[in-house]
Amino acid sequence: MLSSFSTRFPSLCLLVFLVCVGGVLSSSDPPSKIGKGYRLISVEETSDGAIVGNLLVKQPNPIYGPDISYLQIFVKHETEDRLRVHITDAEKQRWEVPYNLLPREQPPKLKQTIGRSRKIPISVSEVSGNELIFSYTADPFSFAVRRKSNGQTLFNSSSDQSDPFGQMVFKDQYLEISTQLPKDASLYGLGENTQPHGIKLYPNEPYTLYTTDVSAINLNTDLYGSHPVYMDLRNVDGEANAHGVLLLNSNGMDVFYKGTSLTYKVIGGVFDFYFFAGPTPLAVVDQYTAFVGRPAPMPYWSLGFHQCRWGYHNLSVVEDVVDNYKKAKIPLDVIWNDDDHMDGHKDFTLNPHSYPRPKLLAFLEKIHKVGMKYIVINDPGIGVNSTYGVYQRGMANDVFIKYEGEPYLAQVWPGAVHFPDFLNPKTVSWWGDEIRRFHELVPIDGLWIDMNEASNFCSGLCKIPKGKQCPTGTGPGWICCLDCKNITKTRWDDPPYKINASGLQVPIGFKTIATSAYHYNGVLEYDAHSIYGFSQSIATHKGLQDLEGKRPFILSRSTFVGSGKYAAHWTGDNKGTWEDLKYSISTVLNFGIFGVPMVGSDICGFYPAPTEELCNRWIEVGAFYPFSRDHANYYSPRQELYQWESVAESARNALGLRYKLLPYLYTLNYEAHISGAPIARPLFFSFPNYTECYDLSTQFLLGSSVMVSPVLEKGKTEVKALFPPGSWYSLFDMTQSIVSKGGQYVTLDAPLHVVNVHLYQNTILPMQQGGLISKEARMTPFSLIVAFAAGAHGGQAKGKLFLDDDELPEMKLGNGYSTYVDFYATVNQGAVKVWSDVQESKFALNKGWYIEKISVLGLSGSAQASTLEVDGNPVNDVSKIECSSSEQNHLNVLEGENKQKSVMVEVKGLKFPVGKNFAMSWKMGI
Repeated sequence: MLSSFSTRFPSLCLLVFLVCVGGVLSSSDPPSKIGKGYRLISVEETSDGAIVGNLLVKQPNPIYGPDISYLQIFVKHETEDRLRVHITDAEKQRWEVPYNLLPREQPPKLKQTIGRSRKIPISVSEVSGNELIFSYTADPFSFAVRRKSNGQTLFNSSSDQSDPFGQMVFKDQYLEISTQLPKDASLYGLGENTQPHGIKLYPNEPYTLYTTDVSAINLNTDLYGSHPVYMDLRNVDGEANAHGVLLLNSNGMDVFYKGTSLTYKVIGGVFDFYFFAGPTPLAVVDQYTAFVGRPAPMPYWSLGFHQCRWGYHNLSVVEDVVDNYKKAKIPLDVIWNDDDHMDGHKDFTLNPHSYPRPKLLAFLEKIHKVGMKYIVINDPGIGVNSTYGVYQRGMANDVFIKYEGEPYLAQVWPGAVHFPDFLNPKTVSWWGDEIRRFHELVPIDGLWIDMNEASNFCSGLCKIPKGKQCPTGTGPGWICCLDCKNITKTRWDDPPYKINASGLQVPIGFKTIATSAYHYNGVLEYDAHSIYGFSQSIATHKGLQDLEGKRPFILSRSTFVGSGKYAAHWTGDNKGTWEDLKYSISTVLNFGIFGVPMVGSDICGFYPAPTEELCNRWIEVGAFYPFSRDHANYYSPRQELYQWESVAESARNALGLRYKLLPYLYTLNYEAHISGAPIARPLFFSFPNYTECYDLSTQFLLGSSVMVSPVLEKGKTEVKALFPPGSWYSLFDMTQSIVSKGGQYVTLDAPLHVVNVHLYQNTILPMQQGGLISKEARMTPFSLIVAFAAGAHGGQAKGKLFLDDDELPEMKLGNGYSTYVDFYATVNQGAVKVWSDVQESKFALNKGWYIEKISVLGLSGSAQASTLEVDGNPVNDVSKIECSSSEQNHLNVLEGENKQKSVMVEVKGLKFPVGKNFAMSWKMGI
């Protein structure tokens, strides 16, 4: 749904607010170096190999408040490839991300008095793990993390006179620490942020982390999620190594990246650093998600295409949309409602006039029968209305965030609202009960939780106005109509250090919950603000799973570290512009690094109207987002894919391939769930030693081997695409290939309805025949595409396939409802062999899935295949199996080069059960 304030006249809106309430646009420039840091006064080793020490401030100063005198540092190699460095107040408990929300080891209990455990030398000391080495300097205290294998320094907090940053600072409301970086380090992450320069972090641009309802059209601004994690990729003498750094802290922060240094300035909490050794990008995400939570398993249908719009005024419009997709022969799995289905914008309600329940139930029965699904939006703000059951039960259960003993009053779409406090166990139970009640009213298939940063159309302390209606029912619904006054009386509402909130240094309580409001057990909104959407995702996941024991599907706008364990994400309110199309790729790729692999952007843009050409090109990108959804604004013209015949044609092409790739995408979903591996990835994940792709944000991979190279510019009918070293085959025409020697750019034809998608060598890709709904596409025969390096006389290829009952909450082997298949192929001196190795065969055999066709690409020579054998037996001439070959065309052969010949061999008419091992071989003729 439309962002509350930033989408229309953001600067004017802020200016009015700041003038009215006397807010400050910017604070005076702080000194670049604050204080003299700390010195280590004691250190000891624990029984499990960790170290615990105490630090004493060297020279207190008043900038941003008094220093905390004594700190406790706790360092532990928690696994072979993960190191934790935890620094907090040594004498008093401080706010940390709740251990029940993100489970992890508790650091040692604080001591009441600080004494000397044992004398320490002033020289550098270190603690070595399997992959990483932690070392420290005692006075002034600093620490470093090195890679054991090559001695490379990954993090170094020391500062000298020439550095632009100072020593570590630790105050109640201001924490600062820096690390030195080599010039050639490539950094990725630190979001959520629309990055105009692409996926690689760009020096001297602001990276502020604080969950905010500011639309994604705003560049270099803190958006809906907070992910204080980055990946650092370095290439030294042709060898790449990656590592990850997480600062687990939910307080607002500015991160200043200067190219040769990175500085955190945080307004509360603790330093809780986790270092992930890698050394590959995939290993970093594996180690990161092993800690923060593996990505949620997604139901099969969620990988189909989704259609949504804010402004489907009644049920007949929704029915019409579904019918028109079918008529246009464009795949569609899920139809969504923004808040149009609600009664007065109130959660868990139905509008009796525009969405009468009997007609809605009949519609849902009809679409459920063919396998389609239905999802609706849900905002956290609960309308203050004495006749509204959800509100009544919420008040009775005391579930709302408080301010001075009363539920905090805000305004969102229903008017005056209270916000549920998802840190309260009673709220989680109440929320689950409201989901159950609504599901009994309307059998929804998932929930879309929006506005959960949390968004508020007002600021400060508000009251319901007397003598006037609020909202009025006319004009924009996001104009504040409550009677409000600014809150500046506490240091929580007006902290000494101003983060660059909303990209404009607005007060941190602006258009959200007042930061001096409090949650369960007295937790301040100041501390818990950025985990609001995360805590709602956890409660929603539990509520949905408790319904029928099915695998939940949740789409959340606001995310935090660990959100991927519960929810998918879309990138929020984007514009229908060519720039926004380009930005979407970087944001989608970032969320894969954040452990939220099920992610996509609003296809064709949320507002205003996209052009026909842009919508053509956007579906050619969006068809390959992990989460693929067209979504538009209430105030925009209709933009369903069938609205233009040209867009319909592009959609049939691009989504047609997506639906054939569903088995591959679903297997990637399984890999994400067991190892964190992103579904959509930057090219450097597969080619970490190829530095040319470190800054590439205009192409992306699905898994390790399928590359999408879209047109992202107006009026273009070709695309200049980077091909890392090796052989690449077009998935739309497998006789067309690119053989890239050492890596090169190739200009590809890309007429309006064409998107270039290529398969990399050494891969076996499982596909099906596609369809208009994933349920029917899932039951079609399989084919395998086996890709070897073009013209190679020897080589091998591998692939995998995961199949299961996608309604089960867990995605795993060993439960009797799943099958896993490894595929292998070799070519050696013209002898080709393809075979499978099946685990847990029963599920696939019961479903009757079989492989009908195998295509092998890149074989040397130009002759026919001969002496075909299946499972060791010769295939006779009267068999239904057909074998054919066709020459492949290498598109990038330069004039004068020897034209390398290769052929594609197709074997059709097979009937290999997917759930049973097979082996097929033949020899290529001379």
